[in-house]
This record gives sequence, structure tokens and C-alpha cells, in this order.
Amino acid sequence: MRRKVNNRNIVGPESRYNSEKVGKLINYIMESGKKHTARTAVYMCFDVIKEKTKVADPIEVFEAALKNTAPAMEVRSRRVGGANYQVPREVRPERRQALSLKWIVEAARSKKGAPIHMKLADEIILASKNEGEAVKKRENTHKMADANKAFAHFAW
Repeated sequence: MRRKVNNRNIVGPESRYNSEKVGKLINYIMESGKKHTARTAVYMCFDVIKEKTKVADPIEVFEAALKNTAPAMEVRSRRVGGANYQVPREVRPERRQALSLKWIVEAARSKKGAPIHMKLADEIILASKNEGEAVKKRENTHKMADANKAFAHFAW
């Protein structure tokens, strides 16, 4: 049995919005260690969100997007007696947030023909309305877990 991991990297709150979730988003956007570039892109993204949605605080839209894209269930592969089964499992809160951020950033990066802050803003706005690629990804994950409910007794 695996033991608990104690050396998790704790991301502190970033300066402008004083939010740990925004700090994590900046880290997910960052490429090749260019944190300043990532921070600029995220702040520009929040300015675009504020402009497009006419909401005073873009963090509310971001929080709604995270909530709408966070999966409750996922499937994990389990080998039993020579066969692999997709066993549905509940997702821990830390992993839920990590998957949500990852799917939003992946969906934004998959779009073409616009700067990253525009693509990210569009994806966050869509996710807050329960639309977009990241929400589809969550729904597909839930469908997979639902389809494999018969193997839930293999959960460890």
C-alpha cells in the first residue's frame, strides 16, 4: 500500500486577486518557467472576462467555471484475474481542482487563431455557463463512470 505523500508543493496566493486558485491557474498556463508571461496572460484574461460579462469581479466567473468543470467521479484501471476493468472512483477535492484547471487550459490551448488570454477568457466564460470543451470532458468522464458502475465492487 502506498503511503501518504508529505512533500506536496503548496502554491501561495498570487498578488492581484489574493487567490490560490488563480496562482495555480498561472502555474498551469506557464511554459518554460516564464511565470511573468503566464501571470500577464491570466491578468489580461480576467480583464477580458470583466469586459465581456459585465461582472465586477472576474473571480466569481472563474470560480463558477471551476465548479462546473470539476468531475465528481472518474474511472481508474484495475487488473483483476488477468482482465483490466475500468473501476469508477470518487475524485478527491485536490485532484478535482487539478483536473478542472487542466481541462480548461487544454481546451483554451486547443483553439487556434487568437492570443492565449482571449482563448482562456472564452473557455472560462463558456465553462461558467456550463458549456465548452472542458464541461464536455467532465460529462464524458461521468458517462464513463456511469457506464462502468457494474465494476464498482472492484474498488480498492
